[in-house]
Amino acid sequence: MGGGVRVDVLSEAEWAAAVASDLAERVRQQPSLRLCLPTGDTPSPVYEALAAIANRGEVSLAQATVMLLDEYVGLEPEDPARLDGRLCRELIDRIDPAPTFHPVPIDDLQPQAAARRHGDLAAEGLDLTLLGLGGNGHVGLNEPGSNAASPTRVVELTPESQRAAVERYGARRPPTAGITLGLDAILASQEVWLLVTGAGKAEILARALTGPEGADCPASFLRRHPRLRVIADEPAASGLANQR
Repeated sequence: MGGGVRVDVLSEAEWAAAVASDLAERVRQQPSLRLCLPTGDTPSPVYEALAAIANRGEVSLAQATVMLLDEYVGLEPEDPARLDGRLCRELIDRIDPAPTFHPVPIDDLQPQAAARRHGDLAAEGLDLTLLGLGGNGHVGLNEPGSNAASPTRVVELTPESQRAAVERYGARRPPTAGITLGLDAILASQEVWLLVTGAGKAEILARALTGPEGADCPASFLRRHPRLRVIADEPAASGLANQR
């Protein structure tokens, strides 16, 4: 794996609290931190723990800025699968004072224009981008076929992503497209944390970190980043045992 890659392996029991604690410390060090945050089952317990830290008065996100990593196209604002709504429920609306929040402006603009607007926002500079890891190596909605130069854009969702929106996240109808921060913007972030949990991600994490770089596994391009930190629990890191 690349020389700039730091891999931290934590127990399942301590993983979420440890990530939240480290994230709170980053905000203390840089109160005006510009963050890009994902949604999903992996970061959800991190946000719960971070909200608890903030509500105990141990950190303030009042000066921070949060932008959303990706969003579905074509879902109504109140749809339970909307990613902006999920991040608000899990973090933004649970802390007071809340950070400045920039969802993908899909309700105000046509999809292509919304993608350009979101890309322009990212181009103003991101200090820290958090990512989850998809089972096929995607990050955000940068599905296989994406490369390091892929921009923030409208993407066609794979059948697997469409099913996940309905079956896992409760979408009222399957979204066929989404908007995602591109790998070019992710790689331009000052720092990237890749959050990975569960034995089901062990094989793809090992592929991303130790296999050949390629568009079949977009997460493999993250190894180009000089400040990539992978924070995995022990089951997710099990495939790295012979590589570290």
